[in-house]
Amino acid sequence: MIAHLRGTLLFKHPNQVVVETFGVGYEVNISVPTFSELPANGSEVALHIYTHVREDLIALYGFLRPAEKQLFEKLITVSGIGPKLAITILSGMAANELAGAIRGNDLARLTKIPGIGKKTAERMVLELRDKLPEAVGTAASTVPAISAMEEDVLSALVNLGYQRAAAEKALASAVKNGKSGSFDAMFREALAGLSK
Repeated sequence: MIAHLRGTLLFKHPNQVVVETFGVGYEVNISVPTFSELPANGSEVALHIYTHVREDLIALYGFLRPAEKQLFEKLITVSGIGPKLAITILSGMAANELAGAIRGNDLARLTKIPGIGKKTAERMVLELRDKLPEAVGTAASTVPAISAMEEDVLSALVNLGYQRAAAEKALASAVKNGKSGSFDAMFREALAGLSK
């Protein structure tokens, strides 16, 4: 599975980009918010990727922010929402607003998104309300403040089976304790905090 793609942005369109990596151009479906934050063609770009595989299709979905990818992955667990509709939903409303509307049972706002009827909105609220942590909204706006090394530590902790919210708290505590110099020091400090 392709989980991350870094390369040269060859072409961008509001719902699709082509990223060249080692001579291979990957076509990646994106949301409008991701498109609006992309650099100019010819620039280097790094995208978090969700690989969707069906019998007749392999499609890549790309996100600049991990929080947006996580919300996308939650959306496609809702019955009746596939990857294309999930991208449309993320294009129709900012990730933090979407999470707030789902948690707040705001069907009126959700049904304003193209392709979302009352029944789909109700299913989104029913199936996702308790699965979206309060931090989703703030994570979407504070992602740039987290360094690449901190994101790696967070990813390692989540891969070990820790909940993302708990891992984020432990990481914040490790950084506050001055352990942000190296990956090993930060990882060990965060792991120690989770083991208590």
